[in-house]
Amino acid sequence: MNQNQNTPVVNRASDAALAFLIAAVLFAMLAVIVKCSVKVPAITADRDAAIAQALFQIRTNEAAALDNPGWIDQSRGIVRLPVETAMQITARDWRNPEAARSNLIQRAANAAAPAPAKPNLFE
Repeated sequence: MNQNQNTPVVNRASDAALAFLIAAVLFAMLAVIVKCSVKVPAITADRDAAIAQALFQIRTNEAAALDNPGWIDQSRGIVRLPVETAMQITARDWRNPEAARSNLIQRAANAAAPAPAKPNLFE
């Protein structure tokens, strides 16, 4: 080679570093744009809706059970009464304490008695 020749020295490492830096900045900008433009629903969105629906049904059933009389176990004579009605019956019954006490003992015995056996379909 001729030493008088003016050939520029090319530093390929700095060009590669500059290209990598530009690519990294473009990738970061693209990631930010995608992150801001795409709205992803919450993972638990439909689960939250199902839980809210179930809770609504539970509370509705509880309110109906508290406000309406009904049978708990008809074979043993156990009923469900609204609180106000039960308080009125209790106040009326306890005007005669001896009769109310014996009635209470009898009802407790009936409630604690085992349920009648259901017939087995396979016998």
